[in-house]
Amino acid sequence: MQTGLIFYRQRSQGPITVGTTARIQHKGQVTIPTSVRRKAGLNKGDVVNFAFQRGNIIMTPEAPVDLSKFPTADDEYTPRQRRIIDAGLARSLAETKAGRVSKAYSDYGEFIAALHKESARLSARKPERRVK
Repeated sequence: MQTGLIFYRQRSQGPITVGTTARIQHKGQVTIPTSVRRKAGLNKGDVVNFAFQRGNIIMTPEAPVDLSKFPTADDEYTPRQRRIIDAGLARSLAETKAGRVSKAYSDYGEFIAALHKESARLSARKPERRVK
């Protein structure tokens, strides 16, 4: 079975087929031929991903992501809402550190059974009388 190197410019475009070869160096390094780099628009410092599929090595450029274009949690909430959320998270963390957490259940059936058991235990208690 012959193994080949297929280079994709972008995930949505077809492969570039160029009849060139390269030798793998002692550290596994391969120089991408200039004609292929030029056609693919690759430059020094670009990041590429490698995958092995159906006997072919697939090399796809990693598109740079501009994180400034994505909203952050600070953009989604007002300062007041952010304070409320942060306070709730702090309380939750304190409860966890104090060991006041529920046990983990293996499936929903075990969880439902535990709820029924706790419900029966609470309803069996005598109601507290309020002092007038």
